[in-house]
Amino acid sequence: MPLTRPTLTAAPGPVARRRPTTDRWFRVHRCAAPRPARRLVCFPHAGGTAQLFHDWTAHLPSDVELLAVRYPGRQDRLAEPCVENMAEMADAVTEALTAHLDVPLALFGHSMGSAIAYEVAVRLEARRVRPDRLYVSGRAAPHRARPAGIHAGDDAGLIATVRALGDYQSEVYDIPELRELLLPALRADYRLIETYRPPRPAVLRTPITAYTGLDDAHCPADDVGAWAELTGPGRFDLRTFPGDHFYLVPHEGELVRDISTRLRGNPQDTDEG
Repeated sequence: MPLTRPTLTAAPGPVARRRPTTDRWFRVHRCAAPRPARRLVCFPHAGGTAQLFHDWTAHLPSDVELLAVRYPGRQDRLAEPCVENMAEMADAVTEALTAHLDVPLALFGHSMGSAIAYEVAVRLEARRVRPDRLYVSGRAAPHRARPAGIHAGDDAGLIATVRALGDYQSEVYDIPELRELLLPALRADYRLIETYRPPRPAVLRTPITAYTGLDDAHCPADDVGAWAELTGPGRFDLRTFPGDHFYLVPHEGELVRDISTRLRGNPQDTDEG
């Protein structure tokens, strides 16, 4: 059954500037407006980092602040242990978001990040904070995912899996020093997402928009469309882009402009449920 949680109302925020700042869990890209009207929280893919969203602010409305999630075990958090359990990851991000709930927010996740964003939305609704919208990208709905046990294989198999998804930054695994640094986080992320099998995923009141690449053989469109079953009637839509699993890199501007249009629409303004 859909959860019944009210929408958070906007309140004055701090003076904002378009420059990135960081805290432990988020790389915060301040907006150009005097204060943000809303926030977009972005979750990277397995093995990914907050850098994926570095240029998104150029395509967002001037009053939208972007928070890019910084998973442990990489970049500035390299010395911290990786998180290998979905509940632990979603709990930690949700708790970190409590400092950023002075304005409404929306959540975007790509691949593994979609599942984490969904679990954060579940937890926010349980706290009576309903996101404006959940955007999921390149990921089957939780009840349609088919884990392949990649995390339990050898390094060569793990890297081959990443390469098969597309060319985005896979060349870093050709450099021995970088491969040694990056593989622990990649394996931990695959362990997290492949052991994530919710028996009865919660149905959200939050509207869901799903995106996928037309040539993404690892993410069938029917499985992406199944996200419709995790929100209420009339609260789901699906958009496809040309390209593979990392379609969002060459189509960044078009994707973020589509997200921006939906942010401005704010479907909750007319939602009485």
